[in-house]
Amino acid sequence: MIRRTFIAAAAAATFAGAVFADGHAKKDIVDTAVEAGTFQTLVAAVTAAGLVDTLKGEGPFTVFAPTDEAFAALPEGTVEGLLADIPALTEVLTYHVVAGKVMSADLTDGMTASTVQGGTITFKLGNGVMVNDASVVAADIEASNGVIHVIDKVILPSDG
Repeated sequence: MIRRTFIAAAAAATFAGAVFADGHAKKDIVDTAVEAGTFQTLVAAVTAAGLVDTLKGEGPFTVFAPTDEAFAALPEGTVEGLLADIPALTEVLTYHVVAGKVMSADLTDGMTASTVQGGTITFKLGNGVMVNDASVVAADIEASNGVIHVIDKVILPSDG
């Protein structure tokens, strides 16, 4: 089994606040994303879809979190269209979530996982880690209710 642990240094530094300096519990997935500051579009979409309470819930959840740049790379009008179509937005967002805590060391090449949306994502290991056709740019950012892996592209259910 191929085991990989990888964290882009700059992205990891962004999440340094996930554990309080005095050692208290980590923040939940939503608060960790808000604090990072590079997930404003994702947080706005999660809020619009009514998923904040779910992602602040007990979990554990594994979230493949696209950055603001990943959302900006979508074709013009895509984000606005999704925000206007809450069922479609919910489908896309829940496709980025796996029930349970999946750390990078748990992944194997060709492994698949079922998403909360009901679809399947596939992992490719090699020169980095891919989730469908998105690259993981920072991994294993632990939150109180799961883990975040930062990806450089929004993955869509039809990508699987």
